[in-house]
Amino acid sequence: MKTTSALLYLDGVSVAFDGFKALNELSLVIEPGEMRAIIGPNGAGKTTMMDVITGKTRPDSGDVLFQQGNVDLTAMDEASIATLGIGRKFQKPTVFEHHTVYDNLVLALAGPRGPASNLFWKESARETKRIDELLGVTRLGDHRERLAGGLSHGQKQWLEIGMLLAQEPKLLLVDEPAAGMTDAETHQTAELLKEINKERSVVVVEHDMVFVRELGVRVTCLHEGSVLAEGSLDQVAGDDRVIEVYLGR
Repeated sequence: MKTTSALLYLDGVSVAFDGFKALNELSLVIEPGEMRAIIGPNGAGKTTMMDVITGKTRPDSGDVLFQQGNVDLTAMDEASIATLGIGRKFQKPTVFEHHTVYDNLVLALAGPRGPASNLFWKESARETKRIDELLGVTRLGDHRERLAGGLSHGQKQWLEIGMLLAQEPKLLLVDEPAAGMTDAETHQTAELLKEINKERSVVVVEHDMVFVRELGVRVTCLHEGSVLAEGSLDQVAGDDRVIEVYLGR
């Protein structure tokens, strides 16, 4: 194991599918408490990177370490990685549409969830308080009794983020949260992620440059499975190679 201050440490990670290199010697370091935006053209390796971090895809080579290098993620399965404290939000929200907003959060709460514990489960005062906190953070307090299926697209995204937060992740991976949102929802989502980032690390994969600018964080641009450029959005967006392969003139 390598000693590192990083919460998440990827070094020399490569993944090939039928000869196509989805990741090519990818290196990425996320520090505790950091929020990072990942940008890049389609096929740059963004989804494969998320798949590797969450155990869905095993890399052909390279290190994928978590919690200051103490945990080798390549040796773990998806369920163990989720339990360890890595939460992933996919692009399309998956909420329990026929349950209320409140019940969605109850179902997601961290804790023992075997058949017996579900059978005898009764919400404690601490859990009620936690759900109220999550309703506040996700701006869904006024919708607690609404069926999740009746929420707007943006609100469903926030509810799913709330459901991930209920599991107390140390690192949150969020895939294109601004896709399909109104301008107002996009702004609120940026505020929500900044609030979450006060307590945990966040990696955001995003195409919307206005949204990335609003986050105001360090940006990594991937291309052909490796890091093309890294820095502030202005630095990355001003890089000739990034303009050529991704942003255009």
